[in-house]
Order: sequence, then C-alpha cells, then structure tokens
Amino acid sequence: MRRRSPARWLAPLALVTCAVAIYVVVDHELGSDSHSKTTSSTNSKTGTNADGTSTSKSKSTKKSKTSYTVKAGDSLSVIAAKTGTDVGSLQEANPEVDAAALHPGQKLKLPR
Repeated sequence: MRRRSPARWLAPLALVTCAVAIYVVVDHELGSDSHSKTTSSTNSKTGTNADGTSTSKSKSTKKSKTSYTVKAGDSLSVIAAKTGTDVGSLQEANPEVDAAALHPGQKLKLPR
C-alpha cells in the first residue's frame, strides 16, 4: 500500500486556518466601529434617609461632540443616523461640503 503525502491533509488544514484568521480580523474591525459611538458615564451616590432606608441618586452625563470625522463608506444619511441628527441640519451646518464627494478623514461640523 502506498503511503499518503502529508500535504493531502495539511493543505485543507491550512485553508481552514486562513479562513478563520480572516474572519477574526474582519469581525474585530467591524466590531470596533460599534464601540466608537458616543459614550456616556453614570455617577451614583448612595445615602441614608432619616428612617434608615438607603437612597440612591443617578446622574447620567452624555458627552456631546461638535465635529465628526468621515470614515470610509460614510454618506450624509449614515452620518446623520450615527450622530442623531437629520440630513438637512447637517447640510446647513456644512454648506461648503459636497455630499457626493465625502472622503475619509474629512471633518464635518455637527449641529447643536
């Protein structure tokens, strides 16, 4: 009986390994976009009432941005959805910007 070459099982193993590595890299890159959205922090204070029960107060602050940096594949409607504004007010805040010619790295003013 003729002995099989190790390449017969190493080639498919290498192919599967490369596919998994590509999936992990792409998934990580797409996942990092969702973490770059507006952050908010919560501060909690606890205390005691006169009757001995505990109370807590929450204070939530949201950091507002005044500009947005265009990423690859962005359009005005995508940027408006990400920033929570509408396209018309975004265009009013940036009259010098051509909506059809957005490029990555370009800074846009956000309406307040």
